[in-house]
Amino acid sequence: MRKISLIATAFYVASALAADPEPAAAPAAKQPDLTKLQAALNGEKPDSVTPAVIPGLYEIVLGGQVLYLSEDGRYAIQGDILDLGSRDNLTENRRSAMRGEAIAAIGENNMVVFAPEGPVKYTVTVFTDIDCGYCRKMHSQIAAYNKEGIKIRYLWFPREGIGSEAYNKAVAVWCADDRQDALTKAKRGENIERKTCDNPVQTEYELGQKLGVRGTPSMILESGEMIPGYVPPTQLAQMLADNKAPKPAAQPPK
Repeated sequence: MRKISLIATAFYVASALAADPEPAAAPAAKQPDLTKLQAALNGEKPDSVTPAVIPGLYEIVLGGQVLYLSEDGRYAIQGDILDLGSRDNLTENRRSAMRGEAIAAIGENNMVVFAPEGPVKYTVTVFTDIDCGYCRKMHSQIAAYNKEGIKIRYLWFPREGIGSEAYNKAVAVWCADDRQDALTKAKRGENIERKTCDNPVQTEYELGQKLGVRGTPSMILESGEMIPGYVPPTQLAQMLADNKAPKPAAQPPK
């Protein structure tokens, strides 16, 4: 009798489970009205639209820039969202993530790289211009950066734009048999043989514009953080060490 009872119970449970309807699909995420934004951008579409941490606002990514839009699409906000609990700049964190992804997509094979002979402690990607004074000063200390365990990876950012003298020099360096030697000579002001070939100069210049590079040198850390301007080797090494060190737990605001 007990066996029959158990079998009947099992049959009932199996039938009940089979009869259950499929779980309802999750409702589609709301989207803001993009009509006014696209009109202001001459029809350009955002790269991504996602809900922001603040209810009623949406994060809009355009190129390498982040802005926020109200749900009705009437108001756009340019500025950073700060989390006062964690003390994080959420907008800058988003920009940093996008920079890191963009740099990774370029690939080190499209950079002129100066690496330490010993272990690499840090990797810094630098948008550079051959004729920029502070870029030249930085490169004159490349051995000191390497001595600190810093690998320097150069991307091109000729400030005068595509087709300028600095642009042509960058192309010539890239097309040289020894890119490191050609770059060092060019940054000393020496003449190098003018060559042309397939090169990443224009692509990297346009990437720099997209990521908000406004001057050179502009350094992108492994975290994606951007540091504009020249920083001496020992100071940069200390900044990188502080950046890599575990951060103390955030304290709530008083």
